[in-house]
Amino acid sequence: MAEDARLSRVISLPMLVLYGLGITIGAGIYVLIGQAVAQAGTYAPMSFLLAACVMLFSAGTFAEFSGRVPQAAGEAVFVSAGFGSAALSTLTGITIILSAIVAAATIALGGTGYIVALTGWSSQITVAVVIAIMGLIAVWGIRESVLFAGLFTILEVLALIVIIIAGFWQQPDLLLRLPETVPPLGDTTALGAIFVTSLIAFFAFIGFDDVVNLVEETRDPARTMPRAIVYTLALATLLYVLVAVVAVLAVPRDLLVTSDAPISVMFGHLTGISPLVVSLIAIVATLNGVIIQIVMAARVVYGMARKGNLPESFARVSARTHTPILATIIITILSASLALYFPLAQMAEWTTTLILIVFATVNAALVAVKLRRIPAPEGIFTVPIIVPILGMLTCTLFVLGPLYLQYFG
Repeated sequence: MAEDARLSRVISLPMLVLYGLGITIGAGIYVLIGQAVAQAGTYAPMSFLLAACVMLFSAGTFAEFSGRVPQAAGEAVFVSAGFGSAALSTLTGITIILSAIVAAATIALGGTGYIVALTGWSSQITVAVVIAIMGLIAVWGIRESVLFAGLFTILEVLALIVIIIAGFWQQPDLLLRLPETVPPLGDTTALGAIFVTSLIAFFAFIGFDDVVNLVEETRDPARTMPRAIVYTLALATLLYVLVAVVAVLAVPRDLLVTSDAPISVMFGHLTGISPLVVSLIAIVATLNGVIIQIVMAARVVYGMARKGNLPESFARVSARTHTPILATIIITILSASLALYFPLAQMAEWTTTLILIVFATVNAALVAVKLRRIPAPEGIFTVPIIVPILGMLTCTLFVLGPLYLQYFG
């Protein structure tokens, strides 16, 4: 270790977008499309579109903050900049770290089932080996980690593109049938179903924000980071909406709503290709999701340590690999421990709620910055104050909405 070593700026815009897509898509459309179709039916595409519109406000906030405070541990330093509270900043950072650890463990558990089915290996050994290897790659170097994740992301995206092309190939009139996915304005039942389903679809977009934690390793971050956030959200939205259109107009609904692997069902139904292909892609998504979560969480730990909110030893960067090795090792060990020894379903549910609360807090922090009229550095991307206000309100609505529906719906 070398205390004067720093993270290396090696990440380009394409690499950053692939990283963002990998962390967003891996835990999103592959799991949620079946639930969305079950709840919203033909109007499922509108639910994904509504969720994207809501997420757009927070994307603007993160894009501006990445220029105002270009440091790792994004959400934590953003909250510190807005409220000047070390305690609130630390709590925000710990929440993000916890969510990443739980996500890495959950993705590993969910995806290694495909490996076990193909190989017959022990489930526990497989989970431990997968997480350990992904941790070693994360230690190896950020360029290697992001390139590795980027390659896997390309495979994930290609599978979705194949589904979209196959759907439009088999149903040439899909474009003409698009109006079927838009409900009449007076149909309150349909509009209510779209809103409820958008609460699910929202979680398919969580992940674009994690790119800000690589700001200290990004070339020309003032220009690159806002573009990466916008491109990631735009591409994810396009893929999600098109996949949802194919799902509701070209695939029998019963096949989707009764399957635990809806993308596999769509792929097999539309292409006739062996499910083995989709199993391999699911394994790819697993490895991709695990390494991305480990990299992101390690950068948050590193950034918080540099700010003095965690022990200084976590801020040390290897002069050879230019990665925070100790932080990465700790995150890897905690992820493996959770995957092997703890029930994760309830923890994952609470963690996603906490992420929404963090989003609302980050939006509120930018509102505070703008109300105090703190000038933005010259040349960075900025948004009007109404953007973080709407981001704060919509994230709060998405937190309270399920509670209202549970107790009063």
